Amino acid sequence: MSLDLIITGGTVVDGTGGPARLADVGIAGDRIAEVGQLDDAPPATPRLEVDGLIVAPGFIDVHSHSDFTLLRDPRAVSSIAQGVTTEVVGNCGFGCAPLAPPHLAQLNIYGFSPDLPLDWQGMAGYYARLEAVRPAVNVAVLVPNGQLRLAVVGAENRPATADERDRMGALLDEALEEGGWGFSTGLEYGPEVGATEEEVTTLCHHTARHGGLYSTHTRNRDEAAVEAIAEAIRSAETAGTRLQISHITPRGGHDDLARALDLVDEAAARGQPVSFDMHTRLFGTTYLKIVLPAEVLIMEKAEMARTLADPAARARLKEFRSLISAVGDWDRIVLLDNPGLPDLSRRSIGEIARERGVEPLDCVYDILLAEIDQLHRPMVILKTYTEELLSHTYRHPRCVPASDATALAPDGPLAGSSFHGAYTWASWFFRRMVRETGTFTLEEGIHMLTGRPAEQMGITDRGRLAPKFKADLAVFDAETFAERGTTFEPNQMAVGMWHLLVNGVLSLTDGALTERRGGQVLRRR
Repeated sequence: MSLDLIITGGTVVDGTGGPARLADVGIAGDRIAEVGQLDDAPPATPRLEVDGLIVAPGFIDVHSHSDFTLLRDPRAVSSIAQGVTTEVVGNCGFGCAPLAPPHLAQLNIYGFSPDLPLDWQGMAGYYARLEAVRPAVNVAVLVPNGQLRLAVVGAENRPATADERDRMGALLDEALEEGGWGFSTGLEYGPEVGATEEEVTTLCHHTARHGGLYSTHTRNRDEAAVEAIAEAIRSAETAGTRLQISHITPRGGHDDLARALDLVDEAAARGQPVSFDMHTRLFGTTYLKIVLPAEVLIMEKAEMARTLADPAARARLKEFRSLISAVGDWDRIVLLDNPGLPDLSRRSIGEIARERGVEPLDCVYDILLAEIDQLHRPMVILKTYTEELLSHTYRHPRCVPASDATALAPDGPLAGSSFHGAYTWASWFFRRMVRETGTFTLEEGIHMLTGRPAEQMGITDRGRLAPKFKADLAVFDAETFAERGTTFEPNQMAVGMWHLLVNGVLSLTDGALTERRGGQVLRRR
């Protein structure tokens, strides 16, 4: 067979969990052609010498929010620099297809900017837009429940009627027929708080008929986190669909985590296909604006400002339970750097509220009022996890690590954006869980970043380094691969990733980005 490239001298870790071995890798077109000793290949065949480096399948991020940022900057620099070759977007009920009217849809898109108009509607239109920009990574898309509800129910916090469930089901059917990989919910977020278990189960039935996956950010991750996971399992089992539980670790600590994992094991023992992911941060991160219900978020700026300034309206708003207010300890809610509020950056809401002599939610409303023209800017971290909790979660055989972030770049249209995990998730996991603590062997750690997520998603031609698989390959130094981003300086490139191929295209070479982008839009067949 004629080869386009031979990667020679490296240690192959094939993504199955099997032992590492010295081997060459031959690439033909967008696929792996041969793995072994390729000394007999024609001398003119281009060779990439990688002595002392690991050659592995490209990493798969099953929980990404890059739906929109890939349209704004398709280079996916933060991902490429960490060896990521495939991202699954549309998670947590957020995403870009199908779209409600644009003024509603934009509420449910991470990284939204009015610079890029929402001029498509269905999944086919979104796929076409992705293909037009030629992303550097492969992209698989889930159908977000938040957009289904905004399109049919609107911003009302109530259960859908039977007719509305039918209409949402039809939209979901269409998106799955056009190549969506499954259905996702974000039941802690404003547009979906009113969704009932019956409603979600109905949509899971539609998903099952198409062979799709149900991925869920569960209804509650605090005091009722275990029951929320039980609800997700009931919906998936009743409908007969595969289940992926997003960032499963409850915020309540070890007892809740043990009970949650027991529920997963019990469901698996009954034959329910269930798996889960967990991000690699010791905190959650989100927009401060999610303390507001959807009906407020859709208001015109002037009306929203009047509402936030009105004491009677504030009293009503305080009854809304959000992901942020549910934490219950405002000293654990910390504002990230914000150019509009430099004196408040890196301080907790509890501290700021005490300094001002106001209730914490009043403090939050004051901050949102001050940022009414750029409500997407104030972001917070929720200090809710320990490394021990994360490690315990990762050790479960049905777990994979994931970013729970958007692909970013330190220059270009996304230079001013940040999202914790974007530059650090895979590199932190490898540095800390594989190299430093030895929680996983080299082979186990790479399996968790490659073969296992491919199996969970049902991606059959990636995640493994073997002939006929797609040539998505990460070549890195196992002794130096690490993150550099920190809590308050997150936008720093990972180090130690030397070469990256996406469908046979060298997107990173000698640690530097090339001008070539080889990603593909993956349609579920």
